[in-house]
Amino acid sequence: MPSEGQPYAGGRQPDQDRLPVADRLDDDHFPAYTMGRAAELVGVTPAFLRALGEARLITPTRSGGGHRRYSRHQLRLAARARELVDQGTPVDAACRIVGLEDQLEQAERANEELRRRDAGAVRGSR
Repeated sequence: MPSEGQPYAGGRQPDQDRLPVADRLDDDHFPAYTMGRAAELVGVTPAFLRALGEARLITPTRSGGGHRRYSRHQLRLAARARELVDQGTPVDAACRIVGLEDQLEQAERANEELRRRDAGAVRGSR
């Protein structure tokens, strides 16, 4: 659902392979968490994370052995979905809401960047 591409889906980006692991851990989209650890951090069961995957809210990266790996960004989406489900929202509806919230946040960031860029261009042309 989120429009933001998952940069590590289908394999790591070539430039990322050259970075030390410690540097990649600062990347919000680096798939650093196993399913068990992700479930523990979010306070859900692995089945809940699988349900979010089936609803297309999050798409975990697969390790070489086929194990699911989650990023911090995905964990934030899962935690928000859990909040909504805990309030009585069905999982599919919660995923749709969280996906739309994520898209809105991304659009707001992009708009802010464009405003800054435009302001810089106006100052530069004076």
